[in-house]
Amino acid sequence: MSTLSEHKIHPLSEAIEIRKAWKNDHQKVVFTNGCFDILHLGHVDYLEKSSQAGDKMIVAVNSDRSVRELKGPERPVNSEYARARLIAALGFVSLVIIFDEETPLELIKALLPDVLIKGNDYTIDTIVGSKEVLEAGGEVSTIDLVPNYSTTGIINKLKK
Repeated sequence: MSTLSEHKIHPLSEAIEIRKAWKNDHQKVVFTNGCFDILHLGHVDYLEKSSQAGDKMIVAVNSDRSVRELKGPERPVNSEYARARLIAALGFVSLVIIFDEETPLELIKALLPDVLIKGNDYTIDTIVGSKEVLEAGGEVSTIDLVPNYSTTGIINKLKK
């Protein structure tokens, strides 16, 4: 028996169809992405604030392979499926997609969200997909991050 959160996890082909339906219903769609390796307060705060920018929120989660590429051979701590399930379990998340590429650019091009959001450790011009979203008439913004919360910080604290 599948769980409610599992019903929110979709491959790109299904996500495109769901996105089309939301667009037809005039739902404002927010998109963000990340590794979300060990879910913590910083992640939840960021995702919750991001979700407030629209009616539906798509969260793209890096695959295990892409996390290793970005963070090193000891990561991820949690599998892509576990990370996707945790994100999907958040009530304000509408859809989760796992991506294997280095960046979510192809997802963003395919889904063309109304709002693209990243943390304020990025600037609008360094956010992958910002050009495409802005050219399509969408918005790109950043969210203030909760200080002193990071997966790397948690891992380093556990190693002490």
